Amino acid sequence: MELYEGIISRRSVRRFRTKEVSQDIIDNLLKAAMHAPSAANEMPWEFVVVRDVEALKKVAELHPYAQMAADAPLGVLVCGNLAQEKLSGNWVLDCSAATQNLLLAAHAKGVGGCWCGVYPEADRVDIFKKLFSVPDGVIPFSFVVLGYPLEEVKQTERFDASRIHLEKWTS
Repeated sequence: MELYEGIISRRSVRRFRTKEVSQDIIDNLLKAAMHAPSAANEMPWEFVVVRDVEALKKVAELHPYAQMAADAPLGVLVCGNLAQEKLSGNWVLDCSAATQNLLLAAHAKGVGGCWCGVYPEADRVDIFKKLFSVPDGVIPFSFVVLGYPLEEVKQTERFDASRIHLEKWTS
């Protein structure tokens, strides 16, 4: 898949086949995530790979927008490690870029995914810290539910020229 087409055609997937995602593909997704840009090259990310069916069901139960995790074969918890941070607050941007790279790499491999926000919702952060034994100083940022799509998600046109302002803001 050509890069531009992959960016334009990627959509959130919420229904998955029961087929497992291979370790090779998981490694590729994590490699892509770790090649995201980061402030001052700090790379503050950490990842928890979740294949345990009961843990995925628990995520579905506890996260208000992650019900699809109950039927998914895989989830990845993206976390920010504050000990790796050089420029305060940029870990959020860095983990956002890593999450997006992971989703795009998944799409390129035929794996669907859905970004479920954790940070900055304090209750969700606490739930994921406890559920996955995340240590102090590391903050759960997003939970990406992954698997092979059960159905094709239709591509939609999202380009909106009215949101582009040349040289200065125009109404």
